[in-house]
Amino acid sequence: MPPHRRTSAETLLAHAFDAGAFTATEAIDATGLTRSTVLAACEELVRLGWLHELDDARAAGEYRIGRPARRYELDTSAGVVVGVDAGQHRVTAFVADLRGTVLGRSEGALGESGLEVPVRLSVLADTVAAALAEAGVDRSRVLVTVVGIPAPVDAGGVSPGDGGFWDRMNPGFADTVPHGRVVVENDANLAALAERPSSGDASFAALLSGERFGSGLVVDGVLLRGAHGGAGEMRVLDIVDGVGSSDGIGATARTLVAEAVAAGEVRPGSPLAVDAGASAVFRAARDGDTVALTIVDRLGDRLARVCVLLASLLDIDRVVVAGAIAQPAVAVIDRARALLDGWHFDPVPELVASTLGADVVVIGAVAHAVDAVRADPLSFPLVTPGGTRDPGPTAPSTRAGRTVHPAASR
Repeated sequence: MPPHRRTSAETLLAHAFDAGAFTATEAIDATGLTRSTVLAACEELVRLGWLHELDDARAAGEYRIGRPARRYELDTSAGVVVGVDAGQHRVTAFVADLRGTVLGRSEGALGESGLEVPVRLSVLADTVAAALAEAGVDRSRVLVTVVGIPAPVDAGGVSPGDGGFWDRMNPGFADTVPHGRVVVENDANLAALAERPSSGDASFAALLSGERFGSGLVVDGVLLRGAHGGAGEMRVLDIVDGVGSSDGIGATARTLVAEAVAAGEVRPGSPLAVDAGASAVFRAARDGDTVALTIVDRLGDRLARVCVLLASLLDIDRVVVAGAIAQPAVAVIDRARALLDGWHFDPVPELVASTLGADVVVIGAVAHAVDAVRADPLSFPLVTPGGTRDPGPTAPSTRAGRTVHPAASR
């Protein structure tokens, strides 16, 4: 395909991603292309598998006089994307169509062996395969897989070598995920992409807060990454007064319960005597347990200090507490919000709980995968009805395991 025809096809395809069913006239008005160019591009995109032609406007009841207009629509089943949250303790995978509609999902537990690389890769492969099976989609139709991990990731998908946790979280996924391109991304960055629609134009931090604090940072509309992917890493909390580590709300809650038990502060009949988890702490606090209420206050103080640090450094408008802990920890968030209002630090960020729950990272992974397809769709050869890949206009290589620059941070 000559360059000018490729450019026209890309322009028309960008319109198709944003529109529903459209006629050539509507595409002309939206793109500024000529009628002959639009019709030629539509035919080419139908051949490549990106568009399908619908019943004409008269058959659809939208046209009554004169020659009926031909109608086209993005074929959302032309390929699929996969989003993966490869956390420390569990793996979640979503399979979605080209508009991000989830077609299948699966979860896999890592258990006590979650830090062992062979176990992580095996569970991830099985979880993705199960999600594809639920969606009824063959792996050959996967265009992009985005894997979110709890480690910093640079623009090339590489984590800094630390000889330990980060190396285990990002061991390489080329031989683990299906066909297509592979994008490795920090989990907090993906949480920020998931939270972006609800935050509008605000500069904000998406703060994952379960086992460890980690933040995805969007400032002036740009997702911050840093030279080594370390923007938003919270190891600095080790030296922040009143915080002392990057342990998140869930992990710190367990530590505080253990300290209270060791100090003899937990009564034998208290629910905390048999369950030291964060959810048990929050339930006990709602029931008026004095130890649990003290722990909630301490967690709120800790969260407020983290918010002050983020707001002071980045001048952000909002901190979104994200992840599975967000909704259960509403009392902690309320306490932190009250402290922030009383401390009179400027700027005082709005502090809110995410509504996306435990799926926030995988939701962001799907969105990021769709963005990667939309950024350069014609570089993806599609599987034709006969089961082979049409090489498309430029016959690019999409070797499995290739890591691409995340489109959202360009």
